[in-house]
Amino acid sequence: MPFSYYSLPFCEPQDGVKDSAENLGELLMGDRIENSPYRFRMYTNESDVFLCRSPPLGADAFSLLKKRIDEMYQVNLILDNLPAIRYTRKDDYIMRWTGYPVGIRVGVDYYVFNHLQFTVLVHKYEDANVARVIGAADATDAIPSGAKDAASSSPGWMVVGFEVVPCSIKHNPEDVKSRKMYDSYPSKIKCDPTTVSMSIKENEPIVYTYEVNFVESDIKWPSRWDAYLKMEGAKVHWFSILNSLMVIAFLAGIVFVILLRTVRRDLTKYEELDSEAQAQMNEELSGWKLVVSDVFRAPSNPMLLCIMVGDGVQILGMAVVTILFAALGFMSPASRGTLITGMLFFYLVLGILAGYVGVRVWKTIKCGDHSGWVAVSWRVACFFPGIAFLILTTLNFLLWGSHSTGAIPFSLFVVLLLLWFCISVPLTLVGGFLGAKAPHIEYPVRTNQIPREIPPQKYPSWLLVLGAGTLPFGTLFIELFFIMSSIWMGRVYYVFGFLFVVLLLLVIVCAEVSLVLTYMHLCVEDWKWWWKSFFSSGSVAIYIFLYSINYLIFDLKSLSGPVSATLYIGYSLFMVIAIMLATGTVGFISSFCFVHYLFSSVKAD
Repeated sequence: MPFSYYSLPFCEPQDGVKDSAENLGELLMGDRIENSPYRFRMYTNESDVFLCRSPPLGADAFSLLKKRIDEMYQVNLILDNLPAIRYTRKDDYIMRWTGYPVGIRVGVDYYVFNHLQFTVLVHKYEDANVARVIGAADATDAIPSGAKDAASSSPGWMVVGFEVVPCSIKHNPEDVKSRKMYDSYPSKIKCDPTTVSMSIKENEPIVYTYEVNFVESDIKWPSRWDAYLKMEGAKVHWFSILNSLMVIAFLAGIVFVILLRTVRRDLTKYEELDSEAQAQMNEELSGWKLVVSDVFRAPSNPMLLCIMVGDGVQILGMAVVTILFAALGFMSPASRGTLITGMLFFYLVLGILAGYVGVRVWKTIKCGDHSGWVAVSWRVACFFPGIAFLILTTLNFLLWGSHSTGAIPFSLFVVLLLLWFCISVPLTLVGGFLGAKAPHIEYPVRTNQIPREIPPQKYPSWLLVLGAGTLPFGTLFIELFFIMSSIWMGRVYYVFGFLFVVLLLLVIVCAEVSLVLTYMHLCVEDWKWWWKSFFSSGSVAIYIFLYSINYLIFDLKSLSGPVSATLYIGYSLFMVIAIMLATGTVGFISSFCFVHYLFSSVKAD
């Protein structure tokens, strides 16, 4: 749960706290950017700068500070759009962190980091035409070094790195009683990050200081985000992709055997016989050919199936387009909130596709009768957003009760509702209208009025459907670990190229798994394939949810309190429902195409 910086007893700016303007994505992520009291002058080193002396810690402030230290909270600072980065050494490895911890607990004592050592990496810029270095998504100012003529070729400096080293130093509050903000501290301050000495005590103030060092760097402006975006373990990502390709090859072999050997051989033998022999063979037929008059019988709850397929197409389309744009570099982490904003925008626009697919499937099930398309469109527009709204509203009440900045403001709730009902719903209705006008997909065989009895099965068919989700899960579980770490551990995820490939492989595996299972069900004369094809690939969501619980227990050990755990499970449930709809839709569409192709090749009387 994110909290406001000034909820703890830190120094406030002289001009008061001001909020920075945030976009929709930042607000939804809980980012609240406020101005800080730290002052920087370009290429001017400063040391032993006194910042402020806090009021004596009251009982509430003291207990809150101890609680935040126990929960290992990090303070995040931003300079010229670059987050503060902290390096720590562990054995032979150098670890990167964004921000710095509030404090540390040693035994029964709590120590606060009250002195910050800032290192600002700057790159000299000789060109007078500043516009050449200003990026569209990550603008900067090249600050001239005192030249009066703006067109002169005087060098300017650009910020290309921002590092912080937190220290806990025992200051005497009596020494700074008469000092003002930005005055020099009376004595020399030596920052040693390996030792801590500023323990916090009730009814005692905390003195805050800082120092700034500017260092000239060879890092150029376009490369300044490389330190943040550097993802370790490229071999692991390649292993994930190769693992997925093995699963795809195995399933593709099964599909190949089904289509070319079994189906083709049966059909060729069937077509070579004369009419008398065909009649005799019809009596001896077994397997999928026996359900020819029932295979396109309308499923139970057809409207719900159409709604879920429509929403699944919308979610899958949003995921593909968003990850593709991110992989092409249009959604850089330098532009905070653009990923979430982009996802929301693409989801709203793709409402037209959701309505079209949902109504088209409805019209096909109804054999060309498009009556009820408005009801289908409305439900498509409200089904998944309604579930999301219910989950997020419940979680928002928890965040409001905890005074977290992650709580969505009421005004933003109104904006989201307006986006839903003024953009998403009308576009879905337009898509539904186009789907109602489009021709339905004609079934290749006639359906009998009396349904055929399904013979008793040796094993429950739903057991096979639930087990099928393990194969798609195997293709994405490695990438899932990196995604979970970026969401819950505050790390930057930027291997969208790998993610896009994994997403394509997941779609292929879901299609193949559903196709194989549908064929297996038809072979045992089970013609109720509609819902089973949806859940055979959609059951991957169950395994992702179980993995989320595993991640909560074994990786998020620092997670404190039932509220945080409830938030985690709530967000995981929201993500899992979206994945179930998207993967289930892939399975249903691939199975429908397969069944249509299979029975369009059969000569039926």
